[in-house]
Amino acid sequence: AFYTLILLFYLTRDGSVCNDVRAVIIRFPIFLKTIPLGDGWWGAGEKPLSEDDKIYPFQVQTSDEEIQDLHERIDRTRYTDALEDSGFNYGFNATYLKTVVSYWRHKFDWKKQVAMLNKYPHFKTKIEGLDVHFVHVRPPRRENQMVLPLMLVHGWPGSFYEFYKILPILTQNHDGVAFEVICPSIPGYSFSEAPHKQGFDSLAAARVFLKLMERLGFSEFYLQGGDWGSLITTNMAQMKPQCVKGLHLNMFMSTRGFKVLLSLIIGPYLPFLVGLTWEDVRRLFPYFEKNVWNLLKESGYMHIQATKPDTAGCAVNDSPVGLAAYLLEKFSTWTDMRNRDLADGGLERKFGLDELLTNVMIYWTTRSIVSSMRFYKENFKSNPDNRVDAKTGIIVPVGFAAFPAELMHCPKAWAQIRCRNIYSYTFMPRGGHFAAFEEPHLLASDIVQFVRKVEDF
Repeated sequence: AFYTLILLFYLTRDGSVCNDVRAVIIRFPIFLKTIPLGDGWWGAGEKPLSEDDKIYPFQVQTSDEEIQDLHERIDRTRYTDALEDSGFNYGFNATYLKTVVSYWRHKFDWKKQVAMLNKYPHFKTKIEGLDVHFVHVRPPRRENQMVLPLMLVHGWPGSFYEFYKILPILTQNHDGVAFEVICPSIPGYSFSEAPHKQGFDSLAAARVFLKLMERLGFSEFYLQGGDWGSLITTNMAQMKPQCVKGLHLNMFMSTRGFKVLLSLIIGPYLPFLVGLTWEDVRRLFPYFEKNVWNLLKESGYMHIQATKPDTAGCAVNDSPVGLAAYLLEKFSTWTDMRNRDLADGGLERKFGLDELLTNVMIYWTTRSIVSSMRFYKENFKSNPDNRVDAKTGIIVPVGFAAFPAELMHCPKAWAQIRCRNIYSYTFMPRGGHFAAFEEPHLLASDIVQFVRKVEDF
């Protein structure tokens, strides 16, 4: 009763009701349920008494020997014949694969792409026994400009490179607002050291990235993510909501429960009764075809990586062409499911071969495919619904960008089950799973409008 009186006083002290849930809960921690921050050690051997916390500049490098080895392996590739008129329905079409590999072998210039990767400042720092890699881009200095720190977190099979198109947009001035952007590599991905011990999941990654932001001197910041980045940034907001000014997502896994079940039964006919819009109906139904069946057809990789990643991983770690087929197939179908019916998978409709192969080369040269696949194993060791983050609400301001070709659609009404403070929810006009890579201007615009709402409030 005592704390209720205090809360009522706070809510009504200026004669109006405060509707910012985050402000209330954070000011009165008794109302706040968070995920314990904890600690960890993922380096080789025993944890030392002290750890180097300095931040070091880093540059992507290559060598003639590295490129020669790649070419020799490509030249020894054994191909299979594609089935007639199969498109990408059986996976990466073998006929088109030869076209991509021919470009890779004879026209792709890795040294040129390395120079392009180094156009932004790269750094490494040791956190919980791991060398954590990140890109850190500051906006040009301008008068009367508010600079806000923003962390962008990638997923699989992407990398920090997914954000190279959106970085120059976010760091420019948007009517007095610009972003200082930090793009880390998840440990086990690209240039971040892989964990040496079992158990490194999204909660561990979230803690590492919170420590990174603290080490960079940021006490408050914004977060954005899709795929694994969506889960990691959400976990960060659940661990330290007092530090997260806002959380922007372009992918969100809905919860199960009575409200969702009721939506599936009533939604196609009377959507307004269950909080759905007609656009939700268009994207959700028929539910089995658009969500369950499509997800089944696209999730075989997940079952392998969540159970025996090292078995399949050793093959694609040894064969560059196998790796390219395994990764690039996702940039076809996850961009648009209809691409499965095309002989070239529609791969070059949204992307250029140089940028696609650059992402493949990041995995190839760092030998990080197996450790990136293990991230699934670590996160699915137990029932996801029983994890502490699945039972913890999200009270920071949240913005959603719902892209129409995303693997699964999550209506605002479903997101509100866990998110108490949704500031914006945008039905994006086009785009799929790799939002920053596919539609950087659309995503950047939605991030800016979300942040403005938070800052103006």
